[in-house]
Formats: sequence, structure tokens, C-alpha cells
Amino acid sequence: MAHNENPGTLAVEYADKHPKEILARAFELEPNIAISFSGAEDVVLIDLARKVSKDLQVFTLDTGRLHPETYRFIDQVREHYDLAIDVLSPDAEKLEAYVKAKGLYDFYKSDHHECCGIRKIEPLRRKLATLNAWITGQRKDQSPSTRNDVAVFEQDSSFTGADNALLKVNPLANWTSAQVWEYIRMFDVPYNPLHDQGYISIGCEPCTRPVNPGQHEREGRWWWEEATAKECGLHKGNSSSQD
Repeated sequence: MAHNENPGTLAVEYADKHPKEILARAFELEPNIAISFSGAEDVVLIDLARKVSKDLQVFTLDTGRLHPETYRFIDQVREHYDLAIDVLSPDAEKLEAYVKAKGLYDFYKSDHHECCGIRKIEPLRRKLATLNAWITGQRKDQSPSTRNDVAVFEQDSSFTGADNALLKVNPLANWTSAQVWEYIRMFDVPYNPLHDQGYISIGCEPCTRPVNPGQHEREGRWWWEEATAKECGLHKGNSSSQD
């Protein structure tokens, strides 16, 4: 970590600050920082970050199993904000070996963690090894059982960066889903059209389905598994249910 600020101290100091202020401080602390982009929250972050800095690093994970709408959405965001988005792909040899041994839908029979490890975690680990900090769209209300401990600033306990330690910034940690969508509508922020079809939390096509009114957003992810397993490992350090 290139700066001398303690993430815990920053978390307390900025706990009640607006996400734009959190982003401004993050960019001030760490020039080698990138926004992780996939969902509605992350485009809100990009929109806010554009108001703070014109020089943004943005990356997204292409698992090879995303919805067609999601692929088009990535390009829509690229064009709307005139961004060079770094699209990360799985290691071809590892993915080929996994599919050859276990098929394309093994996760329905076992669990999703091995597939996510190859398609998401390993590419993310490679990217974060080049950074000093990353910015995510995590919110506490996304999964009350596993994301209660999300702070606006924290030292990443799951991944390491270019300087070994890695700062993780979650500007929307204390926002609700309603606040995210209020911002999207107020500022005409692009969003994935799947949201209009009942999808709230959107991941890979085989592992995501719409939710019914009254269901929590994470119920549409890995619906065949227990609620405590509904994390892919990207934010394992925030999961209060981990051993």
C-alpha cells in the first residue's frame, strides 16, 4: 500500500461521507487504483468517479458465460463514458481442462466455487496484483447474512496488490438498492436491460434468474445452493459466514 493512512481510521472518518467524497479521497491516496465494473452499482461509481477524475482505470470480468445483454451493456458503458474498459478473461488452458473433466454445468451437481475460481477469481487475482487499490460496488444490504462487515475503506484480506497490501474501497457500502436506483434515474445512468426483466443481481447466465416480488436480490444467484454459500469469492474477506 503506497500511502501511510490506516484503512480502519479512514473507514471511521469516511463512514458517513457521500460516495463522491470517498472516491475523491481514494484517488488522492492511490493513483494506481481501478474500478471493478459489472452491475448497476458499479456504473453509479463510474458516473460519480467521472465527476472527480477524468483519468479512470476500469476493468470487468468476462467469464465466457454472461448474458448477451450484459456483453452489449459493457460496450454501452464504454461508449457512454468514453472509457477503455479492461476486459479480463479466464486462463484458457485451465478453463479447457476444467470443462473437459467436468463438463459445462458441473456447478449444478457440486457447487459453483470451482467454476467461479477459474472464470472469476484467478483473472481478478492477476489484475489486482498490478494495482495498489480497487473500488467495488459492494453494499451491506446486498446480502445481510454475508456482507454486514463491509466498510468504506478496508485492507483487502483476500487478495494482494502491487505493493503486497491492497486497499479496498467500497463507496456505496452504506447505500441501499433504492438509493442506487434513485441515482440511476436522476442522472440517466446506463443500466443492464435485464433489470427490467426481474433480474436484480446479475451474474453468469446459467447461474442467474429473475426474482419474484419480495424476494431478496441474492436469491436469484446460485438458487440451488444454501443462502450462506451465495458468494463467488470476489469479496470473501467481507463474508461474516466464512470459517
